[in-house]
Amino acid sequence: MAKLYFYYSSMNAGKSTTLLQADFNYRERGMATMLWTAALDDRGGERAIESRIGLGADAHRFTAQTDMWHAVCAQHRDQPLACVLVDEAQFLTAAQVWQCARLADEADIPVLCYGLRTDFRGELFPGSAVLLGIADALTELKAVCHCGRKASMNLRVDESGGAVAEGAQTEIGGNDRYVALCRRHFTAALAG
Repeated sequence: MAKLYFYYSSMNAGKSTTLLQADFNYRERGMATMLWTAALDDRGGERAIESRIGLGADAHRFTAQTDMWHAVCAQHRDQPLACVLVDEAQFLTAAQVWQCARLADEADIPVLCYGLRTDFRGELFPGSAVLLGIADALTELKAVCHCGRKASMNLRVDESGGAVAEGAQTEIGGNDRYVALCRRHFTAALAG
């Protein structure tokens, strides 16, 4: 029986790398997969999914209007899929997360979602909240704070490295805009 998986963490924990490794494992065994990532994250250019260590792959790009159920089922009819892998899953809508659950439950296709749990304010992303509530399996990938503790928070920083406490929930960026910290150092940075 297929399952809906959610692999979550702060920034810099290797979510995209882990997704790409899982994809490679399926493909190496001759199994077809379908990769997805958020259309709003265009940093990868041609390689829609790109890890910080240089691995990358092309992927379908979802928007809030994408019907994951229909798109995946159409592909599955053409070529049976062994697995669907979703990067930047925090940007899925609640309806899309339920569509992913339906893919596991009704189409019997495992769906592996990878994403951030919380934003720069420590608040859940909508897609992550639903995944945390309904996924069959939850796995936290570990990142490390500069102090050596587990990094569980994403601090947004400005051009000079100062902490940012206000703004839109979604702002795409890498190490230039975000720092993974433990909760202690996150709250200290925001307190200034």
